[in-house]
Amino acid sequence: MSSSTVKLSSILSGLSYALDLTEGHPRGHAARSCLIGMRLGRALGLSADEQSHLFYALLLKDAGCSSNSARVFQLFGGDDQAAKRGVWFRDWRKLREQIAYVLDYAEPDGRVFERVRRFAVLAAKGPASRRALFEVRCDRGAQIARTLGFSAATAEAIRCMDEHWDGGGYPDGMKRAEIPLLARIVGLAQVAEIFASEQGPARAAAVVRQRTGSWFDPELAGVFRSVAGDHALWDACASPVLDDTVAAVEPEGREIAADEKRLDDIAVAFAWVIDAKSPFTYHHSERVADFAVAIARALGLGERETIRLRRAALLHDIGKLSVPNRILDKPGKLTPREWEIVKLHPYYTYQILERVPVFGELAFDASAHHERLDGRGYFRNLPAAGLSSSARILCVADQLDALSADRPYRGKMPAERVLSILREERGTGLWPDAVDAAERLVN
Repeated sequence: MSSSTVKLSSILSGLSYALDLTEGHPRGHAARSCLIGMRLGRALGLSADEQSHLFYALLLKDAGCSSNSARVFQLFGGDDQAAKRGVWFRDWRKLREQIAYVLDYAEPDGRVFERVRRFAVLAAKGPASRRALFEVRCDRGAQIARTLGFSAATAEAIRCMDEHWDGGGYPDGMKRAEIPLLARIVGLAQVAEIFASEQGPARAAAVVRQRTGSWFDPELAGVFRSVAGDHALWDACASPVLDDTVAAVEPEGREIAADEKRLDDIAVAFAWVIDAKSPFTYHHSERVADFAVAIARALGLGERETIRLRRAALLHDIGKLSVPNRILDKPGKLTPREWEIVKLHPYYTYQILERVPVFGELAFDASAHHERLDGRGYFRNLPAAGLSSSARILCVADQLDALSADRPYRGKMPAERVLSILREERGTGLWPDAVDAAERLVN
């Protein structure tokens, strides 16, 4: 499929599944939030331009979600994804709700002493700690939107979506009309979607009513209650072809084509999302892409194949957004169960990318970065015959960078040790031609 025939919205809608995973939401959360938010925008009579700004803000609202994952784990312990989703089920501005939330998510499997210690630390850090979690997420999301060329209105809606009508939200404590209207819509739509998916539209309407005047703009909340009874909205949210349903609500005449530059920009932006998940993977995806391109050129791959390989390298670890930070950042040996979770991340890479226009054609190679020539890799246990040249190069590039970088369980290795390990795997696990090219790069 030519990129010139593909809408940018279709790509972002497909990739939003990765953001849902990071936030602990069921698949389709961002897409359904988009349908709800766009329905609100139409009911409010927004112009076509305003609806377009809103549309992309809704699709990218969680673009900064991975940037606070490690910090959430450090503060709460346990499962950062469960803690992230759980925050929306509590009105965390109320002390009783704060305590209930901490009891639910602070070291949930820990001993009593560990849980008490964690509670004390959280209490001592107070609101400043909560503000920092929201601030880094919202700032990063807005930065990604601007990097992708979206409007200032879209970026500002993402940055301010967690502000509350009465000034009790984050990151700046804005009140009432200080909060951009598009941000108010995004904030309400995401909460309504969470409760509607979990407990049904009636519960979503009840929660919006309860939080009217505190979290939500009363006028906007009234508009939501007026459309919440429309079965067509919830039928759309339950669509078996959700990405197509989302694409259909983009304002007519405001569609953006996914040209080659935008495809490259999206791959880079999502590489940032991936690598922000853990401090131990900072710039990993971009370095792997650089190694892969250099190896490909040394081996004489064509320009079109090299471009495709670079995008696959940038996105190869997108499935790692499914792995909790308690596992990613664990300093000690993983348990068998934890190791099984890690080994599933290439599977999720494939599941995310294969449904995305254009990127679907590189899904298989991107998800093969832990396979081996002898068939002892994961997750498919493919033999050499099942691996393309691009996949074989990606395996070497990924291992080259992983061995050269700090990890929670060891420091980075010196170049000679890295090369020694690659040589040991040459011909059994790794493609000899790619290993030889990598060795020339390092030396």
